Amino acid sequence: MAWNRREWMRRTGVGASCLMAGTAMGMRGAKASLFDEPDTAAEFPKGKVEHVISIWLGGGMGQIDTFDPKRRGDAAAKQAGSYYDSIPTAVEGVRVCEHLPLLADRMDRITAVRSVHHEVIDEHAAATNRMHTGRPVSGTVQYPSLGSAVAWTRGAANEDAPAYVLIGYPNLTRGPGFLGADAGYLYLTDTSRGPAGLSRPDGIDPRRADRRESLLGAVRSGALNAADGDQAIANYDAAIEKSLRLSSPDFQQVFELDREPAALRESYGGEFGQRCLLARRLCQRGVRFIEVSHNLNFLNGTGWDVHNAGIVHQHELIREMDAAMATLMDDLAAQRMLDKTLIVITTEFGRPPEFDGGGGRGHQSRAFTCVLAGGGLNHVGAFGETDELSKTIVSDPVSVPDFFATIHASLGTDPAMLLHDGDRPVPLTDGGRPIAALFG
Repeated sequence: MAWNRREWMRRTGVGASCLMAGTAMGMRGAKASLFDEPDTAAEFPKGKVEHVISIWLGGGMGQIDTFDPKRRGDAAAKQAGSYYDSIPTAVEGVRVCEHLPLLADRMDRITAVRSVHHEVIDEHAAATNRMHTGRPVSGTVQYPSLGSAVAWTRGAANEDAPAYVLIGYPNLTRGPGFLGADAGYLYLTDTSRGPAGLSRPDGIDPRRADRRESLLGAVRSGALNAADGDQAIANYDAAIEKSLRLSSPDFQQVFELDREPAALRESYGGEFGQRCLLARRLCQRGVRFIEVSHNLNFLNGTGWDVHNAGIVHQHELIREMDAAMATLMDDLAAQRMLDKTLIVITTEFGRPPEFDGGGGRGHQSRAFTCVLAGGGLNHVGAFGETDELSKTIVSDPVSVPDFFATIHASLGTDPAMLLHDGDRPVPLTDGGRPIAALFG
């Protein structure tokens, strides 16, 4: 008689093991399961990264106009090529766009991975999902984002901090998927104050807040006693306890950017730069993964989605990114945190070398650039090679799962470890292999 998967698991006893593993996975300390292969630990390179700051360039950063420049093109004449001139960097033979002079001087601590690729071209939402989850959209599995996967596998570096903070607008793509609320994010959209859900309302002074917390404490104690070990009630109470810690004046100080020297804040630049500064402060408080969004103010009217005339002021975005990221690197180095903090730049896809009817660029996903900086990696300035117009990968292709695997490995996490969606084992990455050259 043929057995289906569920019947086979029941008869062989693996089903019970899955149930036990699934229960254990609900606890923060349990990260592995009986499906994990213990001998894989030695098969992947292990970094020593403690924090990840992921900069998201929504809209599609054009690699040919930033980190993978080629010969100069001409939009008016419809001659394919780069929109800007290129400049040399601190790494011999590696050039970047002329509007990245600060990062050019720091390329010995940066690797532009020029050979990232996937097959999603036209749909921004689907490509955004791919670059956050590392997988195609599925009708049966709601995959966790990279941030949630890191939060789940590593947890916060400090029990009084969240594991994952999103500085930008939340959506499903950035969420925990089947991992559940424990791997979710804390988010904010305004760096002038903390998250709205944790900020004390106007008119609630410390004494009044203390009275409210005292009353809540009595209610919590009564509920726990009456529940007599009910796990759902215990989990709810734990969530209340964590929210109280995060809404305390002690943690809320992390959002007070005016505590930083004025000269430092100015060097970071505008709103995006202030987000990067906040990311550094959150790392210091123990947050493991921070995503910083750089597509909200649309300096050029379209953000990184430079169709038609949107490309005319693209250089303003590039310069803003250059100043903020260079300052972030220097600031982390001054705090002795750069070697244990990996800075990542991702975007949904790149741009072709050809110009559209309005002088801008369309979408290209078969060859584009993502960036890694800091994190104690063996940086090489650029990894992977594209052809003379940055249109086709010539050597060292890096899939999105490979890129994600590199990030997980830098954190000391096995990219092949298994998570669980119910009784279904799901690999942490979709077969990704870390870029070995970046690990000493």
